[in-house]
Amino acid sequence: MRIKNNEVAVFAIGGLHEIGKNMYCVQYQDEIIIMDCGIKFPEDDLLGINYVISDYSYLVKNRKKIKALVVSHGHEDHIGGIPFLLEKIPEIPVYATPFALALIKGKLEEHGILRTTELHEEHENTVLKFKKLSVSFFRTTHSIPDTLGIAVHTPLGAVVFTGDFKFDLTPVMNQPAPDFQKMAQIGNEGVLALLSDSTNAEVSQFTKSERFVAHSLHDIITGIHGRIIFATFASNLYRVSTAIEAAIDTGRKVAIFGRSMENGVQNGIDLGYLNVPEGLIVDSNEINHTPADEAMILCTGSQGEPLAALSRIANGTHRQISLQPGDTVIFSSNPIPGNTLSVNHLINKLMEGGANVIHGRVNNVHTSGHGGQEELKMMVRLAKPKYMIPVHGEYRMQVVHTELAQAAGVPEDHTFVLENGEVVCFGPDGSRIAGHVPAGDVYVDTSGTADVGNVVVHDRQVLSEDGLVVVVATVDYKHKRVLAGPDVLSRGFVYMRESTELISQAQKHIYHIIKSEMDKTDNPKDAVVRKAIVENLSDFLYSKTKRRPMILPMIVEKK
Repeated sequence: MRIKNNEVAVFAIGGLHEIGKNMYCVQYQDEIIIMDCGIKFPEDDLLGINYVISDYSYLVKNRKKIKALVVSHGHEDHIGGIPFLLEKIPEIPVYATPFALALIKGKLEEHGILRTTELHEEHENTVLKFKKLSVSFFRTTHSIPDTLGIAVHTPLGAVVFTGDFKFDLTPVMNQPAPDFQKMAQIGNEGVLALLSDSTNAEVSQFTKSERFVAHSLHDIITGIHGRIIFATFASNLYRVSTAIEAAIDTGRKVAIFGRSMENGVQNGIDLGYLNVPEGLIVDSNEINHTPADEAMILCTGSQGEPLAALSRIANGTHRQISLQPGDTVIFSSNPIPGNTLSVNHLINKLMEGGANVIHGRVNNVHTSGHGGQEELKMMVRLAKPKYMIPVHGEYRMQVVHTELAQAAGVPEDHTFVLENGEVVCFGPDGSRIAGHVPAGDVYVDTSGTADVGNVVVHDRQVLSEDGLVVVVATVDYKHKRVLAGPDVLSRGFVYMRESTELISQAQKHIYHIIKSEMDKTDNPKDAVVRKAIVENLSDFLYSKTKRRPMILPMIVEKK
């Protein structure tokens, strides 16, 4: 990839053709501005993987050009990757809104890098000035407090990133409405390219206001008899606030379960977003002795996460809380793509335990934080961009979004459906695709280890689907003899007691493979023998079972 000296380059390290991993970059000459740095939750086939982050190798290579990481808001898919990026490039200054900054600090503390990170608080009127680029912000609304759009000002015009947004004219928790005037002002000054949220590009109407859901939830909660278990994202202070206000109005005590929920509520209190009277929040011992009609549990786990509080309550493995017949569980969220099966399984488990479950848009207990088609077109009209790049969405969403932009006045040849790593350059004479930067997936497993690797994930998938076959043999390479074995052990492939004939055939097959490889040369190589066992035994077992288990040869060589 080569960027000309008079060009502005825009590319995504993550966030295109996917929901999550949002990370967008603007580069002009020797300056790079990074916008957001998120994670993506894994699909079910990524066994043992906690989440997916981006490949930061291009940024590591160009670390001296990076001027700032600016954050639009505090959701995991926009801030979850920050600790992993800073472990590689600790000198990057981070700018974030108050609530996002509180969440980021918690993550950095967990990784042991809080003290070494340069953190700054940003607001809608903040302006960051560098040698050639500058950054300003504009107020939007989303499903989390303190959400901003970002404008990176270049000599050719502004590159505007909307962040996640909807146009909520009646937001809750005293949050201000979107700043249409500033959006229009940036548009009038000249927007080179608009990077706009595509999540709800297929939804035809305006997205419902958070206040509508607040009223609906309040009415539902006040009409419930028995204990309430309220599950939502820890970062969704709007829903947390609604639950707390309903608890106050109905005389319920509130117990909080889940570390992220505890941190989220505490951050909300510290920043003045949550009004929590003294004595409202109690510990688990007190809630267990509180009458059911006077108890509410606020917890994590609305996405069916197996280790979250709600899943452990449903499975009977929570140390402090057990599910009781007559409990009402409210899911105030929609499943993230990839989590639908887990959420459905959790709902079934809760209902089997005797709980009433309220979930989904049909009950008006959730609304999206992303704008529908009319809002997306309005954003284009306000920004009046020369070029349009739909971001934050799967491929079909990006395609629909380009069609919306064209309907709102952007020429078809000025819209780009890019993929992660694809670089588009804007210059005085037009635009061009200038190549790619590395932007693959990096896997983080349950230990927190980054870059588990595709090979490891593939091995886990093979083990889960076809099992493992271990081959053990003792050989004397010098005299070309098999001294013991070969023995065959199966785990997750076949039940050995019922497959004696197959195991016997496999042993004979392996014996002939080892002897054949030793007879081919005067100096047999252990690695060559192992490889031959894996390849030949795999074909043999497939011919018998139509399955290819992982084969692990353990050859003991007599010296």
